[in-house]
Amino acid sequence: MDLTRLPNDKKLELCKWYFKVGCLLLPFVWGVNAIWFFREAFLKPPYEEQKQIKKYVLMSAAGAVAWLAVFAVWITIFQLQRVSWGATGDALSFIVPLGRA
Repeated sequence: MDLTRLPNDKKLELCKWYFKVGCLLLPFVWGVNAIWFFREAFLKPPYEEQKQIKKYVLMSAAGAVAWLAVFAVWITIFQLQRVSWGATGDALSFIVPLGRA
């Protein structure tokens, strides 16, 4: 979709909708929203809806970064502690290593 063809009120509506979809535990949509609407929020000349679009872009970016940080911490903890968790660590694994070289 080409954002330049949309009127400003539709851009705001779409940006807000993407933010709400991201709130449904789909943080990838927040990342898309932040990247897709960045130019509209920060680089275009000012217009009436821009302040609200900027708010949703910033919240989407913050949510995506926070989710990414939590995910990175979980991956690090899991990789370092899986063996010490015993059966629970194995149950959380998709691929259980056989222990052979």
